[in-house]
Amino acid sequence: MSTLDDRKSIRKYLETDVDDILLRQLLRTAEQTQTMGNLQLYSVVVTRDREMKTKLAPFHFNQSMVIDAPVVLTFCADYNRTTLWCENRHAKPGYNNFLSFMNAATDTLLYCQSFCNLAEEAGLGLCYLGTTVYNSQAIIDLLQLPQLVMPVATITLGWPAENPPVSDRLPLDSVIHNERYNDYSSALIDRFYEKKESLPENKKFVEINSKETLAQVFTDIRYTKKDCEEMSVGLLAALKNQGFL
Repeated sequence: MSTLDDRKSIRKYLETDVDDILLRQLLRTAEQTQTMGNLQLYSVVVTRDREMKTKLAPFHFNQSMVIDAPVVLTFCADYNRTTLWCENRHAKPGYNNFLSFMNAATDTLLYCQSFCNLAEEAGLGLCYLGTTVYNSQAIIDLLQLPQLVMPVATITLGWPAENPPVSDRLPLDSVIHNERYNDYSSALIDRFYEKKESLPENKKFVEINSKETLAQVFTDIRYTKKDCEEMSVGLLAALKNQGFL
């Protein structure tokens, strides 16, 4: 059985530090991940200092694990290094555009996922923070990211101090499309989401939020149209400031 079958997001960590030799070994091994043109369009900011973690925390909605985790890793789409390499080798780069950001972001997320798999195999616990793209400009300013560098993912990392249950997942048939995309009928939606909606913890989630359905919790509270639109404006502005638009 793969370790992915029982992987868990860890939000509570032991005070034991993560050895820098181990961390560098995991980051180095993850470099073998596939990458566009073998350019490795990513960089990682390693944050261990508690003061810096305290400054980062508000940009991740003040989740306590940002401060409590021994290490916080900010994975950045980075076309700056490649651009400087080109300029220093009498080549003319043209990577200040959205396509280049997409290429670098893809590289970065692939690298990040490989690192996560390796870290968990080594017994470490981690949690992926999607809040990175919600407050990207503030993170850019704090970490002093230059042009053509954009934060796209953050990981809190440490030795687990909890053993939470495995999160539910949709059935495989809900995500596979053979030969072409086959859109979902109401009957298929009912079948694919039946188990998720029937879980006691999700029923309680609906109840405590005074909603009729689990979907309403997501649309009305967790990921509202208003919030998504406002954060989209901020994300596009940050991309423009970093030279990708």
